[in-house]
Amino acid sequence: MALCEDTLICNYPKCRVKLSGFAWVTACSHAFCDQHGSGEFSRSPAICPACSSALSGKLDIVRTELSPSEEYKAMVLAGLRPETVLDICARALSFWTYQVHQERLFQEYTLSRAEGQLKQMDKLLSQQAQSRELELNSMRGEISSLKRVMDEYKRKYSEVSERLMERNRQYQKLQGLYDSLRLRNMVVGEREVGGGTVRPYPPEAHPGMERPRTPRLSPQLLGMGGEGDRFFSLEPDGPRTFFQFSSPAKDRARSNIPKK
Repeated sequence: MALCEDTLICNYPKCRVKLSGFAWVTACSHAFCDQHGSGEFSRSPAICPACSSALSGKLDIVRTELSPSEEYKAMVLAGLRPETVLDICARALSFWTYQVHQERLFQEYTLSRAEGQLKQMDKLLSQQAQSRELELNSMRGEISSLKRVMDEYKRKYSEVSERLMERNRQYQKLQGLYDSLRLRNMVVGEREVGGGTVRPYPPEAHPGMERPRTPRLSPQLLGMGGEGDRFFSLEPDGPRTFFQFSSPAKDRARSNIPKK
């Protein structure tokens, strides 16, 4: 019990304020504030709110002043025998000791209850810490796996970047070759134009130009060359007709005829 300035505490379960002014004390050694004592002991039969004891006696409930005047102190025990005074003092000290003991038990009960709640909270906290540790371990595993995947992607990205750079170098080289060939062709074309040798372009290159017409050869002219020269051979008999063309059989027969 926290005896602040040696004051008693109201024994009403939901009150527990420091007693001052007037207080209600019972034969069962309980004390109550003036507010709750007046409300609880006004009913009949009176029952102690702390221990549920029946208070039916005339002096089982007494409303007393906690800070009596000096006149009251001088006259309250006046005329009593010493043993009576000592008995009264012993009973008053017993009441005070009981209140101190009850308050100590109440504080110990409150402390044990708080310790039990603290143990439960510690247990709950340890369980939550274990669950959080498991979650952290799983998250660390996921992070490590993601790091491996990221490293693999980085490696693939570096390979693809190297391939792309190699393709770019090849492209630049081909582009340079193409530009050099185009420039060389342009220079050669300019030189040919400047020298007067102009290449004939096909008619398809110039839509406005007409293709020169080539004379169609007759079937007789198509046979020129070889035996076709016989069509235009000059012989004494004069030019031959189509039916006078020579043939191997006719040539042999002609050779057998004697000349005149």
